[in-house]
Amino acid sequence: MLEAITADALAPLRHGFFTRRGGASSGIFAGLNCGPGSSDMAEAVEINRARVAEALGVPVARLVTLHQVHGDTVLTLEAAPAGRPQGDAMVTRTPGLALGILTADCAPVLFADAAAGVIGAAHAGWRGARAGVIEATVGAMEAAGADRRAIAAVIGPTISQAAYEVGPEFVEGFLDDDPASARFFAGGQGGRLHFDLPGYLLHRLRAAGVGHAEWTRHCTYRDPGRFYSFRRTTHAGEADYGRLISVIRL
Repeated sequence: MLEAITADALAPLRHGFFTRRGGASSGIFAGLNCGPGSSDMAEAVEINRARVAEALGVPVARLVTLHQVHGDTVLTLEAAPAGRPQGDAMVTRTPGLALGILTADCAPVLFADAAAGVIGAAHAGWRGARAGVIEATVGAMEAAGADRRAIAAVIGPTISQAAYEVGPEFVEGFLDDDPASARFFAGGQGGRLHFDLPGYLLHRLRAAGVGHAEWTRHCTYRDPGRFYSFRRTTHAGEADYGRLISVIRL
């Protein structure tokens, strides 16, 4: 049985931030690993993606995911592309096309202007956020006919500030962009600090002028039963990790 976290702000559109529960993968990938870039068995990943597509009511061929590269490239889609094009966000106004984002600590962000019939989905880790993937997605939605003041944006499960320790060089990059970014860092030990990725993304969303922005308040690192986590896998010395999928469709 699949488990998907939903948000009232995205209703009535079908969507879900899927947890790892209910999948066909085993071992370190146990559950709903939807990442073709992982070393999991390809057959298991295909089964998992088919289950997600069925839950969203679309053929698996219309469940679109990208080769994500931590940048700000947004694709505006009229149909499902061949393969997995490179980019970190998608926008569409095509009914029956499901936009999927893969994550394992980075933030999935789902967007909707339901009245205009325009949706978007973005992969937003710290690199993509700094590069402007949030603003680029909102701009692409607006170009497709959305009103940014009517856009609802929801950040799904991601690593929380308490689990996200970073070094001084990381902090300096954000402060070089904007000294006010200091408010997204809190005390650590030995010159290290903790970064508030969802808080930073909420700030970028609100500054971009979206009508509503929220975080589901689920931490990927601290809940291994429900979520995959790159950082937790690294700390455990495991060889690889699964990828969660977050999807929205018209």
